[in-house]
Amino acid sequence: MSSALNIFVSVALLTFLRTFGREYLFIMLSNQKLVFLYLKNGVLMSELKKIDILDALRNVLDPGTKQDIVSANMIKNIEIKDSTVTIEIDFPPSTSSYQNKIKEDCIAEIKKAAPDIENVDIQNKSAAHTANAAANPLMPGVKNTIAVASGKGGVGKSTVSVNLAVALAKDGAKVGLIDADVYGPSIPLMLGIDKNPRIYQDPQTGKMLPLESYGIKTISIGFLIDEDSPVIWRGPMASGAIKQFMTDVNWGELDYLIFDLPPGTGDIQLTLVQSIPLSGAVIVTTPQDISLVDVKKAIRMFQKVNVPVLGIVENMSYFIAPDTGKKYELFGSGGGEKLSKEFSAPLLGKIPINPDIRVGGDYGKPIVISNPGAEEAKIIREIARNLSKQVEANSQNSIPKIVLGN
Repeated sequence: MSSALNIFVSVALLTFLRTFGREYLFIMLSNQKLVFLYLKNGVLMSELKKIDILDALRNVLDPGTKQDIVSANMIKNIEIKDSTVTIEIDFPPSTSSYQNKIKEDCIAEIKKAAPDIENVDIQNKSAAHTANAAANPLMPGVKNTIAVASGKGGVGKSTVSVNLAVALAKDGAKVGLIDADVYGPSIPLMLGIDKNPRIYQDPQTGKMLPLESYGIKTISIGFLIDEDSPVIWRGPMASGAIKQFMTDVNWGELDYLIFDLPPGTGDIQLTLVQSIPLSGAVIVTTPQDISLVDVKKAIRMFQKVNVPVLGIVENMSYFIAPDTGKKYELFGSGGGEKLSKEFSAPLLGKIPINPDIRVGGDYGKPIVISNPGAEEAKIIREIARNLSKQVEANSQNSIPKIVLGN
């Protein structure tokens, strides 16, 4: 075992993921911290990642504001090469009298977290940056990160995620999709990707290469486990997997990276908003009140952590009988409008019920691809364009600061 690795495992919870010649190992420690390791020629090696550096830098406070420098959006870029870490920090003018102290604290926290690091280079990067590159040091090539959430299961959130991603790609955007529902991954089926596909490694970066379908890049735990194998992980394990999907996948240059979140407001959602500054969230609901009860909780969660809600999508809004053309509101009406009014979030659009949407999900051909002339496909493409407008309108806003107190 590598002498650089000094980890004592007190909880025997080990899970292997084997792909492209590496054997990946998740280890849960006694302090509930998830460590991601890999085996190379039978030897256990440690991998220092940007997210580890960010975690360490959260302990460094701006003496003036008492806020950590990560939440304050002072970290502009992180580079790790061999035993050297380079940090670009945007020091506000107010920090001029204690910049050296912040630098010293950064070096101390990084070396505490990673004793094998020999050199820490702190660079003052106060010049103007593009907003998106500055916002996302973990994935600098990704311009916008969007969470698709509901708080409620069964509202068609994954269907909306897939069709939105494909619609954005059809409009010329570079799009990625992370299947963040590790317990019930459905993206592989919905995108028509073969069972147990081979995952390749980028020879230059050593990261996983995402699979591609219909012009979008995607990754899912469903690619790494057997179709019938349950994922029996506690929250920190699942959260750790999502972190790896962000940091250990070579996403390249993307206009949008969409996260298809699981139902609820738990560990995975919290991990996402704490790891990267999200451009915003799209909330999916159905019209009836029983859906709104949980959806409101999801909206309030994003508000609590200062993630902008880019808009509401009302799914399964109504059904048009093909023989008579009569409109039936099977799940009631007005849910999307109620949310839009209560939370001052735009209603991006309403998607009707159409069996072709269900068939497209089951057979891996989203309706935007299989029947682009259908009214539902046109509605989805209009929703995607409305979303793009909202992202653009919000792009100049402040980067979210994570606030978890009462």
